[in-house]
Amino acid sequence: MSKTLALTEQLIALSSVTPQDKGCQQRLIELLAPLGFVCETIQSGDVTNLWARKGTTQPLVVFAGHTDVVPTGPVDQWQSAPFAPTRRGGKLYGRGAADMKTSIAAFVVATEEFVAAHPAHKGSIAYLITSDEEGPATDGTVVVCNMLKERGEQLDYCIVGEPTSSGELGDTIKNGRRGSMAGKLTVKGIQGHIAYPQLAKNPIHLVAPALTELVAEMWDDGNEYYSPTSFQISNIHSGTGASNVIPGEIVIDFNFRFSTASSADGLQLRVHEILNRHSLEYDLRWTISGYPFLTPRGTLSDALCSAIKAETGIDADLSTTGGTSDGRFIAQICPQVIEFGPPNGSIHKIDEHIELRFIDPLKNIYRRTLENLLT
Repeated sequence: MSKTLALTEQLIALSSVTPQDKGCQQRLIELLAPLGFVCETIQSGDVTNLWARKGTTQPLVVFAGHTDVVPTGPVDQWQSAPFAPTRRGGKLYGRGAADMKTSIAAFVVATEEFVAAHPAHKGSIAYLITSDEEGPATDGTVVVCNMLKERGEQLDYCIVGEPTSSGELGDTIKNGRRGSMAGKLTVKGIQGHIAYPQLAKNPIHLVAPALTELVAEMWDDGNEYYSPTSFQISNIHSGTGASNVIPGEIVIDFNFRFSTASSADGLQLRVHEILNRHSLEYDLRWTISGYPFLTPRGTLSDALCSAIKAETGIDADLSTTGGTSDGRFIAQICPQVIEFGPPNGSIHKIDEHIELRFIDPLKNIYRRTLENLLT
């Protein structure tokens, strides 16, 4: 059996539903410490984090990822138990198979092979692993990044093992992600009997023209790497449940997925300008869950794309699509952050899986990338 496959199965068997780690990181420590890694466990609330570093010189290449997985959903709908790794039909099934225990196993075996082949390699290698990526992400990677920033540790390159490929391993890597900013808008009116509208103020009617304007607004044109910023309304709630009552307020939830072509402050200002033009009485509360980041083509993307080409023959596309990831935190302290991992078609689904044929090539790509950066 492939060593990467064996380790992947060991990790899948540990039921590390977020924020639990269930011993995954301890298994990594057992493998990394003999290679010369100094391993630190950083506990924050219920979350377990690992910072492991080998070497003290630059450049520093970081492998980042998460040991936590999303809940399984109805277990009886799985063809095999979600935490009993099962091989069938050329695939490995289990929760975390694609997101992202295979990537973590591939990191480790790639590092073992690289260190054995290049014991005098230049620079340093590190691991930043959390059990809080699938949860609120408040006690995980961001905590470690703040610690490293306070220490003054310099990160040069970071590879996040998120499942980025679409159909074939290596067809897509992520060189950035959009930011996510949510707004909860409450527009106030005056409640009253629907037969006497002159004695009330209907907030639904009042806000409708502003919503039309917000939906039609072109927030930016995007850029070379990003499509234009998207504004989407996710929920509208109003009314008392009675058909003869004009409501006293309406609550609207919306979200911006925005690129580096816009700023959070700039988007907020423009929303307020539109609402104010309509003379609304309102309250608007903002929540920013992630800022956008971008790593333009450069040393890290070139090293990774070259490794993918050598291993698979595929010319990888650079993409910034998809949701947020922990890359948004790492990008605050590391100038080059790239996400790359296996195909993502089954992530978070019943019967999550990875094709067996992708497992060792994924490990080889990570090893080749280390060779391109540190030899």
